[in-house]
Amino acid sequence: MNRDIIEVPHSLKVEDILNSLGSSLDGLSWGEARKRIQIYGKNTLEEEKINRWKIFLRQFNSPLIYILLIAALISLLVGEIKDFFVITSLVFANGVIGYFQEIKAEVSIRSLKKLTESKVKVIREGKIVEIPSSELVPGDIVVLSEGDLVTADIRLIDSKGLLIDESSITGESIPVEKDHSAILPKETLPYELKNMALSGTTVVRGSGIGVVVRTGKMTYFARITEKVKEKPPLSPVIKALKVFTRRYVIFVIFFLTIVGIIAYYQGRRILEIAMILISQLVSSVPEGLPIVITLTLVVGALALSKRKTLVRYLPAVEVLGSATTIVIDKTGTITEGKLAVKEVFAKDEEMLKVVSALCNNFRDGHGDPIDRALAKWLGEEYEKIRSLYPRVKEYPFDVKHRFMATINEFKGKKTLFIKGAYESLKEIAINRDLKEFDRILEKMTENGLRVLAFGYGEWNGDDFSKWKIRIVGLIGFYDPPKEGVREAVEVARRAGIRIIMITGDHLLTAKAIAKEVGIWRERDLILTGKDIDSLDDKELYKVLEKTTVIARALPEHKYRVVRVLQENDEIVAVTGDGVNDVPALRVADLGIAMGSGTEAAKSVAKMVIVDNDLRIIIDAIKQGRVIADNLRKVVYYLISTSIGEVILISLSILLGLPLPLFAIQILWINLVTDGVQDKTFPLCKEETDVMDRLPRRPEKLFFDGYQMARILYFGLLMGLTNLFLYMHLLNIYEYAIVNSIIFTSSVVVQWFNGIQAQKEKEPFFKNVKKSLTINPYIFLGILASMVLQLIALYLVPDWFKTVPLPIEGWLYVLLVSLICFFAVEIWKWIEYLINKVRK
Repeated sequence: MNRDIIEVPHSLKVEDILNSLGSSLDGLSWGEARKRIQIYGKNTLEEEKINRWKIFLRQFNSPLIYILLIAALISLLVGEIKDFFVITSLVFANGVIGYFQEIKAEVSIRSLKKLTESKVKVIREGKIVEIPSSELVPGDIVVLSEGDLVTADIRLIDSKGLLIDESSITGESIPVEKDHSAILPKETLPYELKNMALSGTTVVRGSGIGVVVRTGKMTYFARITEKVKEKPPLSPVIKALKVFTRRYVIFVIFFLTIVGIIAYYQGRRILEIAMILISQLVSSVPEGLPIVITLTLVVGALALSKRKTLVRYLPAVEVLGSATTIVIDKTGTITEGKLAVKEVFAKDEEMLKVVSALCNNFRDGHGDPIDRALAKWLGEEYEKIRSLYPRVKEYPFDVKHRFMATINEFKGKKTLFIKGAYESLKEIAINRDLKEFDRILEKMTENGLRVLAFGYGEWNGDDFSKWKIRIVGLIGFYDPPKEGVREAVEVARRAGIRIIMITGDHLLTAKAIAKEVGIWRERDLILTGKDIDSLDDKELYKVLEKTTVIARALPEHKYRVVRVLQENDEIVAVTGDGVNDVPALRVADLGIAMGSGTEAAKSVAKMVIVDNDLRIIIDAIKQGRVIADNLRKVVYYLISTSIGEVILISLSILLGLPLPLFAIQILWINLVTDGVQDKTFPLCKEETDVMDRLPRRPEKLFFDGYQMARILYFGLLMGLTNLFLYMHLLNIYEYAIVNSIIFTSSVVVQWFNGIQAQKEKEPFFKNVKKSLTINPYIFLGILASMVLQLIALYLVPDWFKTVPLPIEGWLYVLLVSLICFFAVEIWKWIEYLINKVRK
């Protein structure tokens, strides 16, 4: 195929295109079509295949997991087979849970795909036949009619009142009038291709015939989706984990090296040093962190599913909570995606209604958006008027003259009723008051409305130039915003989230809608696609900081906007439903597709909103912030207790004392006792209104100065308190009893820490009722952990190298736990009072 034909069919004559493609108005022969399928391939896009092994293996791609596996290997080398199997079983269980959750989400998305392939009417050997869209080839002659899905790029040969919905490609909500006779400049943009029907669009009204010029990977649709192959960015939660694990692993290696060297110079045996390293490795790693993060995200995903949100990629749940900017698709998210009557100017209101009803093809729920909007505006009067004045003749919408007309029996004579562009009707109008119409038209246009004029007159034949009419009114149409969008925008603004509305619509239309819902305010900037092209990345970001609306945007513009924002440390969520949204959805930190959108958009999004509503997105953001808070709380809980164990063991070694805890006991503490309790953290309710604060940076999600101070405070508190108790008890009891008391104390202290961790900002006794109800499941976790600890002490003590505790042993345990609890409470009260004074 001639490359020029592929690139610029809109700028060539139909005859030249047919000759170059070796085709004619009679279409291709069946034999030639089969040859071309071999040359050009099927008219389909390759779908990205899921590699289940890759999904499974990436569950183990974490430095925390690496440390655990090293600990398991050391256990195996020194003969601690039981420890080896416990650690590897945990790692495997974590991987299996994450794997099945991702697969389940992927299957759910694929179930949304259409089960049957679309059909298309083509001319083959002079006859109209119906074939699967996948068998279309360049040179095929396609017959288009109302309701047809365009499945290839087609250069129109003929058209009659052809109106095509291109919102899936350009994002513009109003259908586009097509003119097959137009010859356009080579540089014409996609939303200005009047003589083309692009793949992925839908015929709304009229009919047409065209020649296929591009199929499969060559279509404009395919060029957009090609960017789907680009690797999406890591989610904030994974970024935060990487930052945390990198620092933590360096700390652990450095710390263990020092401990190992000290142990060696103390004259300890190699086997004993190996046991020390195992104990330190196990105690330093929060083994439950990967699985509890997964569980938190799963619980969040389930909660979102009840809010009509399907999560395809688990970390996306938390991205919502970190988003700093949402790039919103106008059609379907902000607006209804359907035209409605917004403003009416009538010189003769009764006749305006008559023209609106009679010059209209809406019936039985079917019709183009304009006719549908007029019927809805008229209500019950629509059918009543139509029944009174039967139609005699119709003049379908004419692209050149830009009007539609009907002839009806009206009050005993045949009368012409006409609607269309005001400029067209003005040429045949007999009104003397056209200046007033001009003024009203300008005002409506400035408000971003699509305006049509309506008129009537005597019918005197088919010669348009001889028609004389009286214009009776103007009606302005728009795509109305959804209910509750303005409130959702205000919530987002209060939460420090910037909203940028991006659309293929005209600038004035976009501005009017954005202003109505509160996205655009005075002094905000509005950009167009051409403006974006004229700026480099640095200049563009400076402008974007003050921009809330981008109009006449192409897919590449939306994609670039997202990339520029990300390069300047913004965390970007993108909503969309069309093919035009695919590149941006793919590269965004969080791509949110609409349930009623195209399959292309759903396939690359990390989240699918079943109901296209901004309120649901904002509600999901709120849920994401609650999830982020719960992740932060569980990280505090697990790391602070791990540090407490490290301090206890390390100081015991430095002081030349025997190990206070065995490796199997540390595993039991981390995996089973507090490991039961930490699984309840995902069910914690929000502590304060999470939408009353700015987004939290990913690197500060787990570790900021405040979090570090709290972790170190409790870690030192737990470690030193247990150390002093350990040193005291060694002078009173034999080692086996002392070890069992310290083992139990390490468990119970963590129960009390878990209760305190449910509220980060407020002391426990500030609001006891809230403290007890913010997460009642924590107490069930403590109960389960208590049963398990009693089993370890009294039913199978040999497994854990313990002995049953005497009564006074439990008193020591309770004393240490209460000291830690009230020490944390005092810390919180000091913080609370300082913050209150600052405010």
